[in-house]
Order: sequence, then structure tokens, then C-alpha cells
Amino acid sequence: MRTALAGTVLVAALSGCSTMEKINPVNWFSSAPKIKPAELDAIKPSAELRIQWQASVGSSGNYVLTPVVVGTSVYAAAQDGTLARYDNGTQAWRVSAGQQISGGVGSDGSLVVVGTPKGEVLAFDAQGREKWKARVSSEVLAAPAVAEGLVIVRSGDNRIFGLDAADGKRRWVYQRSTPALSLRTNAGVVIAGKALLAGFPGGKLVAIAMNNGAATWEATVALPKGATELERVADVTSSPVVSGREVCAAAYQGRVACFDLASGNHLWSRDMSSVSGLDVDARHVYVTDDKGAVHAVDRSNGASLWKQDKLFMRQVSRPIALGSHVAVGDYQGVVHLLGRDDGSFAARFSTDGGAIAAEPQRLERGFLVQTRNGGLYALTAN
Repeated sequence: MRTALAGTVLVAALSGCSTMEKINPVNWFSSAPKIKPAELDAIKPSAELRIQWQASVGSSGNYVLTPVVVGTSVYAAAQDGTLARYDNGTQAWRVSAGQQISGGVGSDGSLVVVGTPKGEVLAFDAQGREKWKARVSSEVLAAPAVAEGLVIVRSGDNRIFGLDAADGKRRWVYQRSTPALSLRTNAGVVIAGKALLAGFPGGKLVAIAMNNGAATWEATVALPKGATELERVADVTSSPVVSGREVCAAAYQGRVACFDLASGNHLWSRDMSSVSGLDVDARHVYVTDDKGAVHAVDRSNGASLWKQDKLFMRQVSRPIALGSHVAVGDYQGVVHLLGRDDGSFAARFSTDGGAIAAEPQRLERGFLVQTRNGGLYALTAN
């Protein structure tokens, strides 16, 4: 699998600004797999994926640009600098940021924020008017988060900045040492009350106080193993998921693990390698592994419940739990609906053929996917 991943992706950061041509989950979905992916067999649908609305914001290019949902509004971006808002599927406005966008979108409904390859952070109001610009230490690949009067921005060198939402001035910065070799990813941060949670190279998950940027606890998702630097890569390459009093995360060449949200105490873990990430519902943790299989494990102890392996090497997205179903997308823009209880295929929907690399987003009714080609599809599962 390491050979397949290295052949599919482009760049990994090596000790600061140096780079090497090895691993890059940001571009994991940007081309056809080097190992032949599974063909899609015909299925007997037991459900239906219906389209509520669709739109096109523009290509994501070489980046993973994730739309953000705030109430009935969706904010989405394209690599060429396009930023747009859709209200119930109708375009409310579309503006140009004036430069390429590499990270986004983040919003709390009042402020809309994106990042650029040059490390600039661009903030707009809810009507698309520019409010301020700021700069961080390197390219912004992850969607910023907006909460508690702050804009939280993760830069490509794994620093996390707390910027004042009013004017973009720096309030604090969190940084830590990283292994010699780490993955270049679009993994962002997750807000949980007065703290934010972020995964890091070396398999670490950290809770950071929103008011001052200090770490409140650190937990180990995975421990690096192996004789070479490449074998020892065990980075958290996707966003953690918070549910109730727990937070769960997954690491490449590592494990899936859940922790107590307040203390960081380890609850359970199991070996599994994931680039795309996971989702959680009341009973299950759903994980997409790095070969394209979707797993369901028991939320209480991590025991295996089922595995859907018919999407081998189709560069499957992070799963999204939807009541009695789980949805994922693949490199050809196909959305697959799986049964929650056994992982069987329940329905399928083809978008515009562009890879679904961005994490699917929940809507008030249904869910939203954005393709590499810039297609936005609001879907419901019935």
C-alpha cells in the first residue's frame, strides 16, 4: 500500500521547508489510482439517493476545498479564487478573492474565511465583502474554523494560529516539534466548546485551549513503527470527530482510537490505517481505510461489526453517518450508500465524474458533497 500511495501522490514535508517526492494525501484524489481499482458491480437498491439541488463553484485543482454549512446556507470555494454562497441551493452571491484559494471554507454565518498557498488568510462578511487579510507562517491547506471570536488557522508547517475574528490580529500560536518526515495534508481542527482538537504528525491528538492556545492534554493515536522514515510515518491525516464525551481519530499506518474528551484518557484503540478518516453515531464508529474498505466498529470497545471491501483502491472519502445508512464518495464522483447494520450497498448516485475528496457535510436534511470539478450536490437518503 505504501508503494501505491507514493505513486499516487506528490510531496511530503521533510524537516521544515525541505520536500521529497513521497506522500501527499492532499493530492490522494487528484488522479486515477496506480493499482487497478475495483469495478462497480450492479446492486439491488434498497434505498434511494435523491438530489435536492446542485450547483457548480469551480474546480478545486490540486487542493481539497471543503464546503461549510451554516443553517440553510452553504459557502464553497474554487482554486481560482471563486467564493460563493448558496441559500437552499440558490446562489446568493459569488465573488473573487483575487488570488488562488488552497484552504477553506470556514464560517460561523457572520464571517467567511479561506486560506491561500502564500499563507494569507482572507476574511469576508456573510455578503461576500472583504473584511481583512492576515498572514501565517506557510501555505494554508485546511479549512479555517470560526468560533469564540477567533479564526483558527492551521498552516502547512503544522502551526495553529488563533486570529481575532474582528481584525485578523494574531492572539496566539500553537506549535510543536514534528518528525523528520510528515505528510502534507488538509486536516483541520475541530471545535469542542472552549477547546479545539487537532491531530499531528507522529500520531498525536492534542486539545488546545481557545483562550490562549495552550495544550490542555495530549493523547497518542498511533506510535511510529518501522526501520525507515517512510515506514515510521503515523500521522493523523484527517479531522478528529467529537461525539458526546468522546473524541475519536485515525492515523495513517497506525490505529483508530477514542479518548475521553475532558481528560484525553484512552478508551480503546485498534490497528487500522486511514487517510480519509472516520465518523461516529450512537453505536458505531465508521472508518475508511487506506485500501478503500469501509469498516464499522463498536463504539464502546472497537470490536469489528462489518467491513465493506468492494470499493478497493477507489480512493474512498471519509464516511458520513446518516441514520440507518452511511455514505461515502470515490475518485469517480460516485456516492455510495451503505446499510448501517451490515455495510451492504443500498444505493448509488453518480455526480459529475470528479473525485469526492472533501469531507461530506451534513445538511438540515441530507448531506452535501463537493467534487474536484467543483460540483456541489445536496442529497437525501430515503
